[in-house]
Amino acid sequence: MKDKKIQGEIENLKSHITLELQSLYTLSVPVGQLSTRELNERLVAVTEEIGREVAVYIDRKGRVVEVSVGNTWTVDLPAVEARSEVRLSGVRCIHTHPSGDTELSEPDLSSLRRLRFDAMAAIGRLKGEIVGCLGFFTGEKAEDGTLEVQLFGPVRADYLNRIRLTPLIQNINKRLAKERTQATDDEEERAVLAGLDSFASPAAWTTEDSLAELSELARTAGATVVSSFIQKKAKPDTALFLGRGKVEEMAMFIQNERATLVIFDDELTPSQQRNLEMALGVKILDRTALILDIFAQRARTAAGKLQVELAQMKYSLPRILGQGLVLSRLGGGIGTRGPGETKLEVDRRRIRRRIHDIEGEIERLRKERGLHRERRRAARIPVAALVGYTNAGKSTLLNALTGADVFAEDKLFATLDPTTRALRLSDGREILVTDTVGFIQKLPHTLVQAFHATLEEVIEADLLLHVVDVSNEAAEFQIEAVTEVLKELGVAEKPMLYVLNKMDRLTGGVEAAGAGCSADESGSADESGAAGEADVALTAAPLPPAVSRLLRGREGCAIAAKTGAGLAALQARLAAFFRAGEVELQLHIPFTENAVVTRLHEAGRVIKTDYDERGTIVVVRLPEEAAARFRRYET
Repeated sequence: MKDKKIQGEIENLKSHITLELQSLYTLSVPVGQLSTRELNERLVAVTEEIGREVAVYIDRKGRVVEVSVGNTWTVDLPAVEARSEVRLSGVRCIHTHPSGDTELSEPDLSSLRRLRFDAMAAIGRLKGEIVGCLGFFTGEKAEDGTLEVQLFGPVRADYLNRIRLTPLIQNINKRLAKERTQATDDEEERAVLAGLDSFASPAAWTTEDSLAELSELARTAGATVVSSFIQKKAKPDTALFLGRGKVEEMAMFIQNERATLVIFDDELTPSQQRNLEMALGVKILDRTALILDIFAQRARTAAGKLQVELAQMKYSLPRILGQGLVLSRLGGGIGTRGPGETKLEVDRRRIRRRIHDIEGEIERLRKERGLHRERRRAARIPVAALVGYTNAGKSTLLNALTGADVFAEDKLFATLDPTTRALRLSDGREILVTDTVGFIQKLPHTLVQAFHATLEEVIEADLLLHVVDVSNEAAEFQIEAVTEVLKELGVAEKPMLYVLNKMDRLTGGVEAAGAGCSADESGSADESGAAGEADVALTAAPLPPAVSRLLRGREGCAIAAKTGAGLAALQARLAAFFRAGEVELQLHIPFTENAVVTRLHEAGRVIKTDYDERGTIVVVRLPEEAAARFRRYET
């Protein structure tokens, strides 16, 4: 008995009351029977003396597994571990009502639904006789989709004790299992979002903005968002992240609205996740787990799947003990997909071993990519990498520029695996354009680490095209979020051209597309730009004020990738960038030195080749540092 303690508010109880409550653990109830006369009498007697609710929780073997004391109107609930979506918990609750009114309250019914008790009973003394009410599931669903509850009472407690619970529970469990097997693994989940306003968010990037983005992430993952909860609190609660009162409010809402999932806007600790699952009775995910699930859905290549699995493993390792509903094989849905799905339930040693194996595979792929990049450098093919916030339109821009058929969708993280395509510019130069995974605020560090091999395409690029969704009110803060990730990668100082996309969503935006593509603030085209194309910027309408503010102090231009507006000016700007630092030479190479022609092809870009009686005439563009080696052949 020393391991059995009384739960709830026991600080001010007299010692003999504490001993009496402690002794309840020694009682037993016949299998299949709700309670006994002795147990009922002792519960009511304690309640009459202290004026507070008392509850016992009994398992199917008739053992009292927990005793709890509440205040005058409610009692704390136990941590029921056996909860499942396809069966009852295996525990029943019997508690007292000091007033003698034993009708089951709304909190009683909410607890019955949330914790899936075998039964919920309330007892009290009325006119000298112990009476009670009983509630249990029927196994059927009500019109609103919630599990239907059958109520009995008030009747004499002795009558309640004659109800045969075992066949009742078996029948309910069969119906619950049948209901679950009829549902598919792909059924839409109803999600509730939760965020904490800690007074530290920037003025233009509010908690509401962050939850709006979280809602888009949930939609991308396949969930329907039914509501959002925000609590103003200086710092997260160590146990529940939010305050207990807010969690209780959410619990009532979840039951009434048939929500199946709660997504928190910040990363939860393993203990917070477990506590929230116990308190809310549904699956709990945080922003990191949600993003990982989306990545698991989007990964197509072997490299992408490995990187997702690595991130999942590193996220799950500290959470491997007691992830509850998230790790349930029976649950399915958001948070349970992906290459690493079955491996999340293994022990820590096997997870660490798997992490080691995946890191080895990714390193091998990284080396292979490195060889490809070496060959590109040897061929002197410049590379421009598309970076930007998720859903900024990077894939749409790649398709528009190169004629690629990369999957593009108006959802967050529509593209995960990098794609590289060739683009021939107006001056005949060929460059490579690489589409990369989008960034997001609060991007999990585990993802940045896991995708480092993929993001090396960004690290090795000659130019970064930072694509920005100008139609998003938080565009400036999205730019800052991307910049932070680029800093983490050590590439924030690389040459960068800002591409302000989705001008077609702004009034007068299409007419203004192409503006700003010059390197100076006057709006005139760069003097080195290709004739006719760079001039597009000259004839473009003035940029809307909000767009001008985004471009101020930044080199870039405005486009609409979906309609093609401004793309000619963008290509001219790209051609100007890659011409910078080069010189054009016309050389005359004697036939006796044909090896020089080969070296020219290796060192630069041959534009034209001709011949006369003395040798080869070559027009070539070379980096300034290489041009000196060939100037003696200049004509």
